[in-house]
Amino acid sequence: MANNVLRSKLVIWCSFLIALILQTIPWPGILEILRPSWLLLVTCYWVLALPHRVNVGTALIVGLLWDLLLGSTLGIRGMMMSIVIYLVALNFLVLRNMALWQQAVVIALLSMLLDILIFCGEYLIRDVTFNPLLLWSALINCILWPWLFLLMRRVRRHWHVK
Repeated sequence: MANNVLRSKLVIWCSFLIALILQTIPWPGILEILRPSWLLLVTCYWVLALPHRVNVGTALIVGLLWDLLLGSTLGIRGMMMSIVIYLVALNFLVLRNMALWQQAVVIALLSMLLDILIFCGEYLIRDVTFNPLLLWSALINCILWPWLFLLMRRVRRHWHVK
């Protein structure tokens, strides 16, 4: 039993590590606006699949790690990820029972909300300008969600993560 719990935690945190790596890999010039929010997608999946294991606290830790890797203002992404994941955790039963394409639309809206919240947090601390082209990444997140959802579900079932 303890082995299964340890394996489950290891699989979850390895998926977060892969998402952090994908999140921080540099993209060439103009394609930067199309970068998906891997951390948001993976965190949303785990909150929907295992809300008793992955929750707002996990989102805060992952967001703080994201801030550290980017060298940005510490706590902005952690706090904003926590707010967005709180909305997911609050409505996880409703989201879980939606069709996959409906979930993808909700994920796109949550992605836009995260981008806007991060901008607002950065704007309060330093002078930044909002680039509305960055919201195109929400469309990419919408397209990627069904594929990532199915991949993560397969990983969860293969490794018996509970």
